[in-house]
Amino acid sequence: MIRFDVHVHPGSKVARVGGLYSGALVVRVRERAVDGAANEAVREALAAAFGVSARHVECLRGRRHRHKHFSIEGDEATLSATLELLRSQIH
Repeated sequence: MIRFDVHVHPGSKVARVGGLYSGALVVRVRERAVDGAANEAVREALAAAFGVSARHVECLRGRRHRHKHFSIEGDEATLSATLELLRSQIH
């Protein structure tokens, strides 16, 4: 399992995972922050980016904020390598 910070941009034109903002992984989702739609979209975007099922992705803190803390269950080495790759992307 890995844990990391995420900075969310709800209502973006393009859904995308990658880059850094104040040390947090940037996740852009099309959904607005209404009735948990953006949170669910972030969870699904992270699952797709890391190649895991959405049930392995959990928001630990920040459900009502742009800055969130997530955990993903799986092989730690693989997940850590994917996280570093995503963080290094520039969008």
